[in-house]
Amino acid sequence: MENVRYTAKRLAEIVGATEKQVVATLGRKDGLGLGDLAVLREKLEKFPEPFPHRIQLFLNFKGGTGKTSISSSYAYRLAERGYRVLMIDLDSQGHATKCLGEEGSSFTRTLHDVLIRRVPIDEVTVKTGMPNLALVPANLAMSTIDLALMPLAGREFRLRNALEPVRAKYDFVVLDAPPSFGLLNLNALMAATDLVIPVLADFLSYDGLRLLFETIQGLEQDLSHQLENIFIVVNAYNQTYKIAREALDALKAHYAEYLLDSVVRQCTKFAQASSEGCPIFGYDWESKGANDIEAVQLEILERVRAAAQAADAAGA
Repeated sequence: MENVRYTAKRLAEIVGATEKQVVATLGRKDGLGLGDLAVLREKLEKFPEPFPHRIQLFLNFKGGTGKTSISSSYAYRLAERGYRVLMIDLDSQGHATKCLGEEGSSFTRTLHDVLIRRVPIDEVTVKTGMPNLALVPANLAMSTIDLALMPLAGREFRLRNALEPVRAKYDFVVLDAPPSFGLLNLNALMAATDLVIPVLADFLSYDGLRLLFETIQGLEQDLSHQLENIFIVVNAYNQTYKIAREALDALKAHYAEYLLDSVVRQCTKFAQASSEGCPIFGYDWESKGANDIEAVQLEILERVRAAAQAADAAGA
């Protein structure tokens, strides 16, 4: 992500300042980088509105739904807004790690060490190019984690417990999970406050959704864990396809309570950004993909805040 560049106009939009303030503070108008964004916030004291701590899991048991492109860009945009974010890559393929500009094979420790060897999560966390976006990387060492968890006591709660000591350090923890069901994803579900389910507008997505909701119901009954919010986001949507429109209508009919109004349209910029090791906001913030992730994030944050306020009012 070291190649990400901003104009003064764009930085002004991000922090809520004027272009004149940006130029006066940083001394130049173009070629501004991620470090300049952090400096600008500090000097102008432009910080985001406080938000209740969230652990947000991006998961679908069906593969190919584009959850890593969404989750990494989502985490990047939160950090761009000024929130303190920890991205955790749970997939042995390390795609979220690559999307944030890092190479998983270059790291000797991953979440495997945290969950199996009880290494403090701070010790496996690395910096990214974005100053307030940290990363727990993944590589092939993660591929045996389900087997390693099997004989351990409290195996379902290891991730939740590992995150507790760093809870105050981050506003958001974003988890990118592999498309499978096992003890690792069970740990992720038990740790999460919110679940974001990327789906494609096709009828095969229903199988993954059905199994996931059955699993969630089992967590509530057997392990007394209830997710605070569940969001379904339609990805790679192309309204010119009749099957896509029909699938979206079916989702609205059966999952209206969870389905976001915002959809992420089909956009080749995601693949291009991933190949550059950069989230879409750093690659092309004006693309329709970036605009759609922006809309998704704002809708999720609005719904989470509303749900928290409703819960506070009910408990008062």
